[in-house]
Amino acid sequence: MTASADNITWHEHSVSNEERSSLNGHGRALIWFTGLSGAGKSTIANAVDFKLHQRRVHSYLLDGDNVRHGLNSNLGFSEPDRIENIRRIGEVGKLLVDAGLIVCSAFISPYRRDRESIRDLLPAGQFIEVFVKASLETCELRDPKGLYKKARAGEIVNFTGIDAPYEIPDKPEIVLDSDLFNVEQLAEEVLRFLSARGLLATE
Repeated sequence: MTASADNITWHEHSVSNEERSSLNGHGRALIWFTGLSGAGKSTIANAVDFKLHQRRVHSYLLDGDNVRHGLNSNLGFSEPDRIENIRRIGEVGKLLVDAGLIVCSAFISPYRRDRESIRDLLPAGQFIEVFVKASLETCELRDPKGLYKKARAGEIVNFTGIDAPYEIPDKPEIVLDSDLFNVEQLAEEVLRFLSARGLLATE
């Protein structure tokens, strides 16, 4: 039986977010990498996560394909399923940020309203939208999974950038141009942003 919303009570935690961050020795945030398939989101997010770990920062990587193997294995790629996919991962990201982590999240997340709904879940400054910018031509040339080729052949429908839209972020915190710069350079750009925000160390 599904619980009625009337029977659910929010329980406040005895340990505050600030206390968790103080224990960890750094800030907390959800870094949301968005962009076309093949733009480099997962690769860059993985590099950032690795660099954070090297700095002894408590972090975690949420990747689109990995999440669809488990938590979201019952979802397809229709617009309603994509919306639910992002809603669920936004809630997971929020929980991990509440735990005091810096979370790297790599999802196409093509719709602005969905990305903004995740931003609204978190306190101001804890959602960092990173637009991984790459031309469609570049992404098709890379095509690491062969998805563009299948989409062009009609074997995949509702594919972002081909027959489904991608809405470019209006005001992302960071824009990474993966047409011009390599993974190492782009990952370091993210680290510089986090450092400037004071997220890599706390008093």
